[in-house]
Amino acid sequence: MSKLSGKVAVVTGASKGIGAAIAKSLAAEGASVVVNYASSKAGADGVVDAISKAGGKAVAVGGDVSKAAEAVGIIDGAIKAFGRLDILVNNSGVYEFGAIEAITAENFHRMFDINVLGLLLVTQAAVKHLGEGGSIINISSAVTRLNPPASAVYTGTKGAVDSITKVLAKELGAKKIRVNAVNPGIVETEGTKAGGFVGSDFEKVLISQTPLGRTGQPKDIADVVAFLASDASGWMTGELLVASGGL
Repeated sequence: MSKLSGKVAVVTGASKGIGAAIAKSLAAEGASVVVNYASSKAGADGVVDAISKAGGKAVAVGGDVSKAAEAVGIIDGAIKAFGRLDILVNNSGVYEFGAIEAITAENFHRMFDINVLGLLLVTQAAVKHLGEGGSIINISSAVTRLNPPASAVYTGTKGAVDSITKVLAKELGAKKIRVNAVNPGIVETEGTKAGGFVGSDFEKVLISQTPLGRTGQPKDIADVVAFLASDASGWMTGELLVASGGL
């Protein structure tokens, strides 16, 4: 029997990249999955179609995680479609890099609203439905270990995610709800390709510093998330699992 059989999962920001891979991985392990999207319905529908063709169950649910009513709507979509909620993956996130001189209130609030407030709003809606054995997985970043230049705001958001993960693990432990985070290194996604990272000299430098000698793939992260969603990690909470090839 698949290790997530009978479970229901919500994955935010799942229309592409790491989120899409997570949704597919959870579905392959037997979970029914809500594929959330903010703007790309076509992308989310494509993920749902791929899951369905592989024999899984999924629905696409739109919603901007940084807006309270829409965050509630994402969780309500899971209850409406599948009648319960067992797993929440807070994957929605945006990034932008720039030196201290380039930081603006606009890009600060955009990143903090989605990466931090959005995580809190969706989690707030989810805990009303999660019961004993529930698992919340936050997608953070290895930048909180690397602290690269020109990333003060983005790294700040992910530092907040790391701390929130540990706080909520203590806060929700009495309800037997586990809260962990995955901190990916550089991963090859539509975003990193569009940003010119893949194939760049910068990528080559990072690969040279990575013991496993390659850029990550979305499935590398998705497999770690599937583990944290399952009973195999039932004695783990408040953990930050760095998945970066050793970078």
